[in-house]
Amino acid sequence: GYTICSGSHDKTIRMWDIETTKQLNVFKGHTDFVRSVKYGSNELINTILSGSFDKSICLWDIRSCQSIQEFYGHRDFVNVVEYSPFVIKNSEFGGNSNVICSGSSDNTISFWDIRSNKEELYIINGNCEDKGIICVKFLQLKRMKRKEKAMMTLAVVLICVTVHMGGLFVFIDKEDILLTDFTLNELNKMKLIQI
Repeated sequence: GYTICSGSHDKTIRMWDIETTKQLNVFKGHTDFVRSVKYGSNELINTILSGSFDKSICLWDIRSCQSIQEFYGHRDFVNVVEYSPFVIKNSEFGGNSNVICSGSSDNTISFWDIRSNKEELYIINGNCEDKGIICVKFLQLKRMKRKEKAMMTLAVVLICVTVHMGGLFVFIDKEDILLTDFTLNELNKMKLIQI
């Protein structure tokens, strides 16, 4: 059956059976509110990723309810976590590693190698006037070649949303993205900035 996971002010992550509404598992380890949780997919299907006001990110094993890996480096609350579609070569472990990302009130998006809890792989710094990163989402958008105007392969982009004193901003991290009228209409109340 289907399950859902939740993050709480009691510093726990809980997994629930949707049909019976019964609690299945409790994950304990954060020392402050759990702000964001995300189920893994594909080869990470038995994992949950969480971000907390304790400034940490945890990768959990659903079967054992234990933390597999913890990531530290943000200077403020972690508001959002996401599994990245990217894979990197990891010479330390002799193979490929999946990548996760996190957005924080410290106004950064950090990318992490899940097989190593060392420092971030890459950091995107937001505008100094922003109030922090509140959501991240990877999307696949079609790209066009400039000269041929023909569709190319799908490219993965990172869209992040941040709150600024003047409103909501959307950042897209990719060059030459073709946004359809439908996409622009959906974003008509937001300011679109390509970085």
